[in-house]
Amino acid sequence: QVQLIESGGGLVQTGGSLRLSCTASEGAFSGYDMTWFRQAPGKEREFAATITWNAGRIYYSDSVRGRFTISKDNAKNTVYLQMNNLKPEDTAVYYCAAKVHYSDYVSISPRADDYDIAYWGKGTLVTVSS
Repeated sequence: QVQLIESGGGLVQTGGSLRLSCTASEGAFSGYDMTWFRQAPGKEREFAATITWNAGRIYYSDSVRGRFTISKDNAKNTVYLQMNNLKPEDTAVYYCAAKVHYSDYVSISPRADDYDIAYWGKGTLVTVSS
């Protein structure tokens, strides 16, 4: 059974840092673009960052660019999201997702529903206190 398991969430103060990890079971990493989405309370799930399967391209939403860094370790089937200078508006459940890789040129939409996601993780909560 394909699984994506997130970890690393927690409570942090404004300006702090967290690193999220998402480990994929076999069959859900090679050949897949890995993406982080987030969903704040009362809001729709939104795109945060993606890395293509060969790490050829990385994309960020405007709200996290310059503060978050996505990376991957193919040997560990793991994708990371390093989050620095966290703000209260970053408070959300963060979801890892896998999408079949078609091209290094990804059409970025803020809406999670616009992505053809093959597998979702269950999410990890990040809370940023002011």
